[in-house]
Amino acid sequence: MPDLPPLLLSRDRLSHDLTPNELAKRVKAGALVRLRHGVYTEGPRWRTLAPWEQYRLTVQAAAETFQKPTVFARRSAASVWGIPFVGYSHPVAALTLKNDGGRSRCGVQRHFAGGAGLQVVQREGLLVTSRLRTVLDLAAFLPFAEAVPAMDHVLRPDPAHSLPALTKAELEDAVGATYSAAASRRIRAVLGFADPLSESVGESLSRAVIHLAGFEAPILQQRFSDAGGLVGYVDFCWKWSRVVGEFDGETKYVKQEYLRGKTVSQVVVAEKNRENRIRALGFDVVRWDWAELRRPGALERKLAVAGAPRRRTRSAGS
Repeated sequence: MPDLPPLLLSRDRLSHDLTPNELAKRVKAGALVRLRHGVYTEGPRWRTLAPWEQYRLTVQAAAETFQKPTVFARRSAASVWGIPFVGYSHPVAALTLKNDGGRSRCGVQRHFAGGAGLQVVQREGLLVTSRLRTVLDLAAFLPFAEAVPAMDHVLRPDPAHSLPALTKAELEDAVGATYSAAASRRIRAVLGFADPLSESVGESLSRAVIHLAGFEAPILQQRFSDAGGLVGYVDFCWKWSRVVGEFDGETKYVKQEYLRGKTVSQVVVAEKNRENRIRALGFDVVRWDWAELRRPGALERKLAVAGAPRRRTRSAGS
């Protein structure tokens, strides 16, 4: 669990010279945050964590309270593997071998899994479903658009976690007889659509929303050049309709690996100059952010106004 604050367990309070009243006072003052019954962490550090880091810590907090070996799955396993998913206000997900329809208790959702063929590994001190099984579960049980970012991600190498890319053939072979016919169809729909050229969660989700809205598939990472040389690469391009789409996540303006030694204002100016050069080539540039991506219909309306092409229906012929 790298770079995350430590957990304080109430059962260990005596070793920290804390009484129950002192724990309560520290929570009230914001010095501690209570993650679940009997588990706390440092308040100031908790508030600096990104949402996905906070979720990962809640998984760890749940693990500290279980009396029996527990296998984490779905989004919880994904958080351990570093597989991205949409939203982070989710219950902790764990497996049960008892087929009673699953149950939720104390912020933990239990999901049935047959023991046959179940691959479990130990990672960061937790038992989790294998990386391959985790991403297949996400495709099987999440909405299509939410499953696409995870599938796109595992098709690329993950240097941050020292993990190789998975192949579509590996993923297809692993579907096997583990899932119902309906779940298998959902997995194959996500797998068929997945593309490692999407470079972020926002780009992957955008591409899924674009598809579900009925637009033609854009070219990904289209290269642009002008008389001055390389302009850059764009997230989405409908070449014949002269439309470019760009997802504006916060990452490029705050993370050092994207700033590359520049200030935020320098990056913003460079991005504006890049966009002006693309417009000078005769393309309309449409930009959107997380707020617009999450708002139903917002991205579809922007692309429609810009003239992004819709997919032809079967009845329209070829």
